[in-house]
Amino acid sequence: MKKLSFLVGKWAGEARIFRRADDPLELIQTEEAYFKLDGLILLIEGVGRSKSDGKIALQALGVISYDDEAKAYHMRAFNDGRFLETEPKLIDAGNGMTWGFALGEIKTNSILRITPNGDWTELTEISVGAQPARKFIELRVSRQ
Repeated sequence: MKKLSFLVGKWAGEARIFRRADDPLELIQTEEAYFKLDGLILLIEGVGRSKSDGKIALQALGVISYDDEAKAYHMRAFNDGRFLETEPKLIDAGNGMTWGFALGEIKTNSILRITPNGDWTELTEISVGAQPARKFIELRVSRQ
């Protein structure tokens, strides 16, 4: 779990949700990540507030653990009254991770990276059925 310590802290910045490709929802985004249970799990809570009115437009909570026997990370993510499970993979020499979800015909792929200047960036693409993947969420936050 210590390999995920690059995420620990309070972060703030901006995000955009592309529900319709031509009209993204602009957000003020915060992320808070911290270990619980003596480092057994990592909790990541993200909150996005609409720039136009300050109302909460996005709330997500991720719980990441490590399975010693399988040598794999497991993440359960909660959002919009639902939860999904996935196996995130470390990338970029331990400065990022990738994961995806599938729910029926809907598939997502997310890439989180810590940039050389220390920002947390995240890009999520979504595809439905045979449609090509399109940008769904992009995020850039800085450590506070």
